Amino acid sequence: MILRIIAFFVLFFSILALPLWVSAILAFLGMVYFNFFIEVIFLFLFSDLLYGIPKPMFFNITIISFIISTFCFIILESLKNKLRLNQK
Repeated sequence: MILRIIAFFVLFFSILALPLWVSAILAFLGMVYFNFFIEVIFLFLFSDLLYGIPKPMFFNITIISFIISTFCFIILESLKNKLRLNQK
């Protein structure tokens, strides 16, 4: 439990101070390692609310990292359930 809290604060710090690709890698590793790491979705929503700007490349959607993290979360959780990983 304490490791999950530390991971949350490390990811929170990376969203505030580090580039997006570092935060994305840390978030992906957290989603793979922890079971149901839903904090990633809320942290990327927070990131989009702070730093998101509409881009024509993404049809002027501001919350693109939130949408991508939600899709990754759903796919990874379904794969973990199918592969029976992280059983405790």
